[in-house]
Amino acid sequence: MFIYVGCRTTRERNARGNGINVYSVDPQTGCLTHVQLVDGLVNPSFLAISKQQDFLYCVHGDTDQASAFRINSDGTLSYLNSQSTHGHNPAHLAISPDGGFLVVSNHYSGSVVVLPILASGELGELCDQVLTEGPIGPHRIEQKGPKPHFNPFDPSGKNVVVPDKGLDRIFIYRFDSRLGKLLPAACPFVATRKGAGPRHVAFHPGLPVVYSVNELDSTVGTYRFNNESGELQPQQVISALPDSFTGDSTAAEIEVDGTGRFLYASNRGSDTLTVFRIDPQSGWLTFESATPTEGRTPRFFALSPDGKAMYVANEDSDTIVIFCVDPATGALTPTGGVVETGSPVCMVFGGSRA
Repeated sequence: MFIYVGCRTTRERNARGNGINVYSVDPQTGCLTHVQLVDGLVNPSFLAISKQQDFLYCVHGDTDQASAFRINSDGTLSYLNSQSTHGHNPAHLAISPDGGFLVVSNHYSGSVVVLPILASGELGELCDQVLTEGPIGPHRIEQKGPKPHFNPFDPSGKNVVVPDKGLDRIFIYRFDSRLGKLLPAACPFVATRKGAGPRHVAFHPGLPVVYSVNELDSTVGTYRFNNESGELQPQQVISALPDSFTGDSTAAEIEVDGTGRFLYASNRGSDTLTVFRIDPQSGWLTFESATPTEGRTPRFFALSPDGKAMYVANEDSDTIVIFCVDPATGALTPTGGVVETGSPVCMVFGGSRA
């Protein structure tokens, strides 16, 4: 097993990173050993791996580029090509279930685009583009226009769900896997609270439920999801911050564990990872605990594929901190494992094909 870490690199982001770092993961301890640095990259700020574990794709924040890499049998990466995303600051990417297309959100351009993935693994030229539209939110700095931030496929593979931080809306698109086209769903969007700033979403593995982490007001929203119509029915909004925290903070990442019993959300400012318990019938959340991430600005985190370990990328303290996960409570305990790397902002797990 390998973990691929994207690190911001530019002075404009006050970054100290150097590209994509590849680590092997010890299956017993969860500790990381450095395998490769792919340097010379500009802000590899989100990563995705193909279902067959043979290709890795990344977007380059603050540019208009996405890149493709071959994953070699030893886990290392070989560069293939780059393509324009026809927008500014691509923030997220997702591979279609059939492996034929890459969907990308251009955060500063208010667009979601589709690039074909060729048989070689390389990216082809843009084949579709849609704009997110609606009234902007009330935040004078962060909501000056549309800001799509995330675009995962739902578990059925039929829909792409796009939270837009600037418009306080979550959009739903039907995906035409034959043509690589994004089409508005019958229920094309749901509005969040004004000023919420929906950033990322996570799907429950067994219930028709979607969770949205809202960056600007540090909350998590719970929605019932109809994957045929695209309807997102609001059910609950709950704070991602502990009651005792009185400072400024913004939420960042969200993930549901593989059992569907716990949800995690990260807070930049309080620098904590919050654990919620998920009701097995309704999918509603109950706040359980908030664990310090032992670093500053936890922009991203990822559960290991077996669910036993949590890896937290603290962007502003240049560390990846490893926690063990209590299988009964979801609680996090630091293992003492810390990896130093500049400005880590995303991670993805992949297995060797040897």
